[in-house]
Amino acid sequence: MMNIKSIATMAVLSAAATMLTQGCCCQPVKKDIAIQMYSMRADIKKDYDGTIDKLGKMGYTAVEVAGYGNGKFYGKEPADFKADIDKTGMKIISSHTARRLSPEEIKTGNFSEAMKFWDTAIAAHKAIGAKYLVAPWMPVPKSLKELDVWCKYYNEIGKRCKDAGIKFGYHNHAFEFQKIEDKMMYDYMLENTNPEYVFFQMDVYWVVRGQKAPVDYFKKYPGRFKVLHIKDERELGQSGMVGFDAIFSNVDIAGTEAIVVEVERYSYEPEKSVKMSFDYLNKAEFVPAKYGCKKACSKN
Repeated sequence: MMNIKSIATMAVLSAAATMLTQGCCCQPVKKDIAIQMYSMRADIKKDYDGTIDKLGKMGYTAVEVAGYGNGKFYGKEPADFKADIDKTGMKIISSHTARRLSPEEIKTGNFSEAMKFWDTAIAAHKAIGAKYLVAPWMPVPKSLKELDVWCKYYNEIGKRCKDAGIKFGYHNHAFEFQKIEDKMMYDYMLENTNPEYVFFQMDVYWVVRGQKAPVDYFKKYPGRFKVLHIKDERELGQSGMVGFDAIFSNVDIAGTEAIVVEVERYSYEPEKSVKMSFDYLNKAEFVPAKYGCKKACSKN
């Protein structure tokens, strides 16, 4: 006969098994991590269908587009491009799209011609279901007056995006951490764009290269960084120069809703580098549960 101790042990094990089968405990799952398609630019040119299929099979859950032009994505109509990504099991979360201001537009502050471009772009991005539309770059303004024109431009784009149900943002490099006259360019942009219309897609690698700390900016401008570009010198976590653990410990302060991996330079062939970068984040304990963990145990 079984003694009382054995019966108690079996009861505990049975209860634990029941909890696991019911899925009430927090179980690690594939994290919500997007990939900037520029990371596989050469491969996409050679084999578009095969490359996007590989990205889905690697574990990425979403893509950020880097191939918009004239209402199309990688030369495809919005509906066709969306169908291509849907087939991989991924979704389209974001896109990098730009339209520079001409010297005349900067001088006059008249954006009417530029807005024709953006109206077409916004409609196309709405058709593919993109949540974020991001300006990936701008020339360095010659003065604060010129920079202020760009801020007004971004506010206008952001207002039109909001009206269409899309969030508009700006993606930094390192040059934004230089001073124009007596003001840090990045700070001026944060302080002179409307948070209701413009968020900032912080590229954490370029902030570090600009000799600044991402977390300092999270704390100085809380809630402004809806999307983060998670990037390193090459594959994620290899250089040791970017404090990813500190960054992810402060994403709530930053207001971060999504993370996007970008690999610009490689130690290996692009496919291996991009897969290594996904694995690094997917396995990292410091990446918060909000990016890939089932709900915690119920008390019932």
